[in-house]
Amino acid sequence: MEIGEFFEFVKNQWLEIMSQTYEHLYLTIISLLIACFLGILTGIFISQKEKFASSVISVVNVIQTIPSLALLGFMIPLLGIGKIPAITALFLYALLPIVRNTYTGITNVDPAITEAGRGMGMTENQILFQVKLPLALPVIFAGIRTASVINVGVATLSALIGAGGLGEFIFKGIQLNNSYMILAGAIPASLLALAFDFSLGQLSNLKVRVLTKISSWVAVILIAIFSLIWYLQFDNNRTEFLGGFPSEFIEREDGLKGLFEKYNFEIDYIEMEIGLMYKALNENEVDVISGFSTDGRILEYGLSSLEDDQSYFSPYYAAPVIRDEIHQKYPFIKTILGQVRIDDSTMTALNYQVDIEKETPLEVAQRFLVDKDLLNIHSKNIYVGRGAIKVGSKAFTENYILANIFTLLIDHQSTLEVDKLLGFGGTKLIIEAMKNDELDIYPEYTGTALLLMLQPDDRVIDSLGFGREEVYNYVSKESLKRFDLKWLNEIGLNNTFALMVRDEFADKYKLETISDLAERSK
Repeated sequence: MEIGEFFEFVKNQWLEIMSQTYEHLYLTIISLLIACFLGILTGIFISQKEKFASSVISVVNVIQTIPSLALLGFMIPLLGIGKIPAITALFLYALLPIVRNTYTGITNVDPAITEAGRGMGMTENQILFQVKLPLALPVIFAGIRTASVINVGVATLSALIGAGGLGEFIFKGIQLNNSYMILAGAIPASLLALAFDFSLGQLSNLKVRVLTKISSWVAVILIAIFSLIWYLQFDNNRTEFLGGFPSEFIEREDGLKGLFEKYNFEIDYIEMEIGLMYKALNENEVDVISGFSTDGRILEYGLSSLEDDQSYFSPYYAAPVIRDEIHQKYPFIKTILGQVRIDDSTMTALNYQVDIEKETPLEVAQRFLVDKDLLNIHSKNIYVGRGAIKVGSKAFTENYILANIFTLLIDHQSTLEVDKLLGFGGTKLIIEAMKNDELDIYPEYTGTALLLMLQPDDRVIDSLGFGREEVYNYVSKESLKRFDLKWLNEIGLNNTFALMVRDEFADKYKLETISDLAERSK
């Protein structure tokens, strides 16, 4: 990575970086102010009512243990997507250090001091607000500083539910293996955390009365400014439909921008994590998503796939991809995996069992192979080879299932040791792992290889015409030449992109094709 190229990237993306930084500040400050108000009140209450202290602190402790992404997912059915659920989740995460430090600071005040106050005739409220709270202030501020740093970090995940922030750059960079993009989000987020910690540290050194006045005015001013700007950000001219798409679909060549150009339309959209995207569509928070034609959630959520009537999306036939060195060393792997045949409807059913019926990919893969009688292999049919291979997958259901099928087959039909490294965050990341000998084999799709890995010019794409055999032959040849990756036989399923809407939404607007959507959105 060249430092000069990074600064050039920052220069070109400066306005976007500033916009995301503002969104990040907004999410962090508003959630922190709410947490400070309610957290300090809660800490004061349990310091006065000791019998509630253990229960309250246990509750905020439990909240802190919930994984961030899971908490954001829980927010969607309750509060939808966008800034409100993100602020709510951040507020909940900030509670623990503020509540605990407020309680600890107040209860640890020297009893001799409070007794002296009572001896001077002070009431309990006067002792609390004029003695205990001022003495506990350094401890309370330490909790607020901790909460602010936590919120800056967790706020990056808010991008996954369409709330914006510096997480947009970070997750796009991870999906596209773009280090400049990751740093463009990570560096400002780190600087914000340091700035919050330093500023609050300086405030904690002020005298109590001055600090109280400054804090009150700063809180009021910040809330007023952010509320005004947020209100002004609403676009009254937004399109009628709202889309929710993952970052890879937004950025890739055969993704959103090309789709808009092909069908000559645009709709407003927000960037979302794939799993949350389906949930948001099911909860009526978005109207259109970019799904996959074999996804099991199509059946469960009652979704309609809009016909790609202008043949924009390329074929996405699945096949095992293996490092050529491993293929040369263990040629029998091709024979073993060549037994796997899965059509679109079967793959949809397998995905359904994981996504909706909540079975594990390993359980589903094992039952599929048992049903096909591919695990009951006699010893004479076992291929002999010494060594270990590593099977990988991307981070979505179908790839998990296919990777487990590969693993089980090789493990049962050969003497090789098989390790699994599942859940890579994007195509470019998994390709880097293959190039660095960290993985040996994984499931890939012809359309992904053509348009994301190989990225040929328009002349080549036009000559292929998105024909199944032509695309497969091209990606097989070029993957071997450029990356030393060997494509084995296709599995059979075609998991191409598809725009999806709810069935009732399709009926309401009479949508059957993408062209229908384009026409209705104008």
